[in-house]
Amino acid sequence: MTKRSRDWNEGLAQDLRQPEFAREFVLALLDEGFALQAALAKVIRAYGVKEFAGKAKMPSPNVLRSIDGRHNPTQKTLEQLLKPLGLRLTVAPAVRRRPRAA
Repeated sequence: MTKRSRDWNEGLAQDLRQPEFAREFVLALLDEGFALQAALAKVIRAYGVKEFAGKAKMPSPNVLRSIDGRHNPTQKTLEQLLKPLGLRLTVAPAVRRRPRAA
């Protein structure tokens, strides 16, 4: 059973090296209700912190601190972590507004 789990994790880590797959994985986690920081943590740890830090152009300790749930990363830091995945932070209405009556 352990070998099966390890093979699955290795396969996932390899898939997450593809920006399109990693992007869709993060979006799926967010749709499932994961917090952005937790979703990024899963992807970055599976990818490899040191390797991801190179792509994000950040020191590895800063990446680790950013994905640690005890810390609160800045918007700039989150944007820097999202950039290698082809994502960015945005704000959108939670519900569609109805036109106001005149």
